[in-house]
Amino acid sequence: MRQKRHPYWSRLTCFPACFKCKMPKPQHIDHSEASITTPKEDIANVPKFGWRVNFEHECKDKCDPFVKPRLTHIPELIGLSYRKMLLNVGKSKTLYCWLLQIYESMDKAQKTGENNVYRSSESSYTQAYLWKREALEILGMGFPRQNATYHALYPRSWTVYDIPEFNLKLTCRQISPVFPNDYKDTSFPMAVFVWSVENMGQDSLDVSITFTFKNGRGVKEDCNPGNWTEPFESEAEGQKVAGMMIRQNIRDMKCTYGIAGAFKNDVDVSTKSQFNPKGSGQDLWEDLTDDGKLKSSTDQNKDQPIVNCKTLCSVMLKVLLNIIQFLLNLVLPSKERSGSTGKGSEIGTAVCLFTTVKPGDKKDLEFTLTWDMPVIHFKARKHKYLRRYARWFGSSGDACPQLCSYALKNYPMWETKIEEWQNPILSNKSLPSWYKSALFNELYFVSDGGSLWLDMAEEKDGQIQRKISPTEPEVITEYGKFGYLEGHEYRMINTYDVHHYASFAFIMLWPKIQLSIQYDMATAVASEDTTPIVFCMEGNRGIFKTKNAVPHDLGDPEDEPWDKVNAYIVHPTHDWKDLNLKFILQTYRDYSQTQDVDYLKDMYPVCQAVMEHARQWDTDGDGLIENGGYADQTFDAWTMTGVSAYCGGLWLAALKMYIEISRIVGNTEEVKKYTEILDKGKEAFDKKLWNGSYYNYDSSTTSGHDDSVMADQLAGHWFLRASGLEDATIFPPTHVKTALKTIFKNNVMGFENGNMGAINGTRPDGKMDMSSVQSEEFWVGVTYALAANMIQEGMLDEAFQTAWGAYHTCWETYGLQFQTPEAYMLDRNYRSLGYMRPLCVWAMQWALEKFHPQLMKS
Repeated sequence: MRQKRHPYWSRLTCFPACFKCKMPKPQHIDHSEASITTPKEDIANVPKFGWRVNFEHECKDKCDPFVKPRLTHIPELIGLSYRKMLLNVGKSKTLYCWLLQIYESMDKAQKTGENNVYRSSESSYTQAYLWKREALEILGMGFPRQNATYHALYPRSWTVYDIPEFNLKLTCRQISPVFPNDYKDTSFPMAVFVWSVENMGQDSLDVSITFTFKNGRGVKEDCNPGNWTEPFESEAEGQKVAGMMIRQNIRDMKCTYGIAGAFKNDVDVSTKSQFNPKGSGQDLWEDLTDDGKLKSSTDQNKDQPIVNCKTLCSVMLKVLLNIIQFLLNLVLPSKERSGSTGKGSEIGTAVCLFTTVKPGDKKDLEFTLTWDMPVIHFKARKHKYLRRYARWFGSSGDACPQLCSYALKNYPMWETKIEEWQNPILSNKSLPSWYKSALFNELYFVSDGGSLWLDMAEEKDGQIQRKISPTEPEVITEYGKFGYLEGHEYRMINTYDVHHYASFAFIMLWPKIQLSIQYDMATAVASEDTTPIVFCMEGNRGIFKTKNAVPHDLGDPEDEPWDKVNAYIVHPTHDWKDLNLKFILQTYRDYSQTQDVDYLKDMYPVCQAVMEHARQWDTDGDGLIENGGYADQTFDAWTMTGVSAYCGGLWLAALKMYIEISRIVGNTEEVKKYTEILDKGKEAFDKKLWNGSYYNYDSSTTSGHDDSVMADQLAGHWFLRASGLEDATIFPPTHVKTALKTIFKNNVMGFENGNMGAINGTRPDGKMDMSSVQSEEFWVGVTYALAANMIQEGMLDEAFQTAWGAYHTCWETYGLQFQTPEAYMLDRNYRSLGYMRPLCVWAMQWALEKFHPQLMKS
């Protein structure tokens, strides 16, 4: 199940000929029987819906990153390969939705668990689990895979271990504070692990579970010197906990990890200050095997050197380090902290919970993991920022004890809110089981997408404090700045052409975050950066940012995002034909959901500017903008020339929405001017592109793919209708229905019997469009958007068949769960793991709630 990560231009090559089949009529919208990860049997206290696999599960199909383009595609990819320079490229692996959100691919486990079981005076059973690894081998790796099951329903998961030797069942329930319309707890860096210990035997059992953690983030810099641990107890929030902190710097920013266990009357909490995570685990093992508890002292590790240099240290250096350690101990007693690591060394720490479970009884052991990194900066170091949670926990970097208490006190409340949110959907018998998994589990990317939730900061009197500008929009003052990466491998913040699809998740669940992103984008639109640049693809010269052009993204975290926008420099994006239009579409869509007139008024001057800027792209005065025959929209390797179905449709939708916005704010002159443009444009659109079965890809006559069937040809109609604006004169309903049926026949059912989603492009005869790498790709987010459009048009069976293919391919066939890629192809290749656009699955839920309310009540 281990897949390889790849550079940006790992676009997929396809088989020379497509797999064609006759289009069968969909028989049922649920693929539960065909789904290998849909639960088939009940497990006590585990939901019936979600993504479930036994630990023996392995993907049948081997997939790889794309590395072999067709010869005809190489020219278009040479420049695009520049994106590799903006990547953190590493090996991928099977993911089970519990990683920290610093983007390094970890092959070695940072977190382990171990359980000890004792029956009266008999010998103990000890087992470590989770991942195989080279270190800590003495702990007894290799838990029988057939006895363990993992179940994910984000933001919770359940891992069930059956231990028949003791008639014992262990269930680890993981809870993260992620639920809708919450802007406090959802920002907190914490997770809870509740271990339910169920004794189904005849004897009382002493059970201990140990939670270990190490410094760093799974990279070579973990061996840098200066890391140390510190025990703590906390009774904040009225919740007593005990645990360990790991103090460290990550890229010169102070960061503390905290692990802790909850005190209960019948639960003993013990800790181990330090051990060598690169070692065999002998000291940890010997400590636990005595009585199932840890000896809470730093003195127990004298056999483990505090300084473990890879090369021989000089005697003088050792003496110096001992003097430093002695001086530290004068300030901080030894029981308060460990020694600091030296170069080449790592440090681990542990928390153990011990209890006795009587026959037929069940007990819960509660752990938490927190991380405190309140003050950050980006590589350019122009500004300092506070993470949002610092509003409640301060900026000192000493909040882990309080965070741990808060987590263990409040997780029952989190679960109540999660269940209130999820249960109406999970209990709806009209919705496919796999869809329920896709809907919630794809949300992993909201927190695992390199996400940043920040306040501007400044230093006053030696303290880091929030910086509030008098010109800052009220939404940003109240709810902060939010940014997330285009993908795990595409290092750009809030990539707007892609966020357009993902934004449904935010406007439905955290609307204030969506508005905050819009305000930041509006600020960027008005900015100008005349710094000269040579663009990678054609070698054109230009400037970084043109005034009144919506930027491609809000910057690179390796520079200074929000200040230095447009990190994408493959092509100039000031004349991308979709970006300005998508700003209009999102603005009105957001208004349709929030009914926030003040927001609409704030956005209106920007809407005016971007529409005026976009008008220049109508080169022949027919009311339609024209594409330039180069990469000038989100399909940046699949060029459009002249009028295109994708950008032309977005333009018509933007015209309609802008007219409505102008009407609401009372600008009658703009209403009149743009109504005249719309009247001309919709007539030209139908005349130039409609062929009786679908809208042609574009109006060119020399490209060889002008009459291709594009899966996303109705993108403008989709957003227009989703926003509650009906206009049959722009997109006639008969045209829309006919086009959707053609797309379903050609792009969905024409490949792998409809079990792969929607391929981006086909020729009129149903064969794949091989004119571009991207025309051969299946884009997960576009597939979900197409399905949402079908739902809006009442084509529910076709919609769920279409979306099923994307979920089935990524989450079941390719083993790319919790790292859903941007794209994949027929030859089992994929591109860009962990991508933003698949959040568009929430557009399907939007369509269900808006257009099928009775179904949602069933």
